[in-house]
Amino acid sequence: MKLLIIRHADPDYEKDTLTEKGWREAELLSNRLITLDIKEFYVSPLGRARDTANVTLKKMNRTAEVLPWLREFNVYDEKSGKKRICWDLLPQDWTVINEYYNKDLWHTVPAMKACNVISEANKVFEGIDRILEKNGYVREGNLYRAVNTIVLFCHFGVECVILSHLLGISPVVLWHGCCALPTSVTTLVTEERRKGIACFRMLAFGDISHLYAVDG
Repeated sequence: MKLLIIRHADPDYEKDTLTEKGWREAELLSNRLITLDIKEFYVSPLGRARDTANVTLKKMNRTAEVLPWLREFNVYDEKSGKKRICWDLLPQDWTVINEYYNKDLWHTVPAMKACNVISEANKVFEGIDRILEKNGYVREGNLYRAVNTIVLFCHFGVECVILSHLLGISPVVLWHGCCALPTSVTTLVTEERRKGIACFRMLAFGDISHLYAVDG
């Protein structure tokens, strides 16, 4: 099984659509994706992700299922009600806290508990597991048991939460140690070293080679 996680093209956040540059990026991305045998498409409900996906979908005469949990990963402080951007912590603040590096403890840090971030993360964990189960992979501990290619059009923040679940890494490390540019493609495949038991390997993160492709 192959899973492609694609960040939306260059965004116009104010209008929740794409910039002129973003439309060009989405077009180049579509030229890459239409060559693939893709079983299913899923997309965030936000306009910038849907616009990115639609360029490809129209060329392939396909549709994508809209999944609310693929939207940008936003949480809110339970006391102040203000939005907290989990992937925008200062290095001097998060790097000195050991729990942030732990895949099981990152959400127990007071700053994360204050906005109940684990409840939002669980929606993502459960959502991606439902897609995988639909395609024959059921999570057992940290493994998936069972040649489809699945595409998710979404956002950087939620991409890191998905990767944290599939690869067993704290999302805080991914949020602050990685950068996925607009229309970047992250590719994961399942590997079965024992028949019927699979784990994920990441073949590429944030690949934007399609933006440099030359016709012919």
